[in-house]
Amino acid sequence: MTRTKVKILDDVKLRQILDDEYEQSSQIKLCKYALLLATHILTVIDYKDSNHVVMKNGYAVNERWQKGEVHMHDVRQAGFQIHQLARSSQDIVTQIALRVVGQAVATGHMREHAMVSSDYAIKMINLLFPGDVNAVRQERLWQIAHLKGVEDVII
Repeated sequence: MTRTKVKILDDVKLRQILDDEYEQSSQIKLCKYALLLATHILTVIDYKDSNHVVMKNGYAVNERWQKGEVHMHDVRQAGFQIHQLARSSQDIVTQIALRVVGQAVATGHMREHAMVSSDYAIKMINLLFPGDVNAVRQERLWQIAHLKGVEDVII
């Protein structure tokens, strides 16, 4: 089981289900899931700058890594650039949402970034809905369903 690296109010049982699915998934499948999660989270907060060059590059680099077209170093750098974008935001919810994206992109570097991205998504839900365990459950159920639904193929 992966360790939670972010302080969050969570549904431990649902996180365990997600973690079990994560353990059985290939890194390619986790990349696909993490990018879906990132897009989902940006939609939840109605993020207006999804076409920012750093964001588009991050998604593209991850997708190219999945096809074997770029190196892990490129993936790491793309993730770092998104985290730099997060640091520049004055809004904490936007910062955390961009952390979800940065971790998602970095999944091509290390599979564990997919779970960290999932946990940051919960942290964002905690900020949007303080103390609302039902909102957390809904997010974890979304995560589980989408990880299970991702096809493990290179496109």
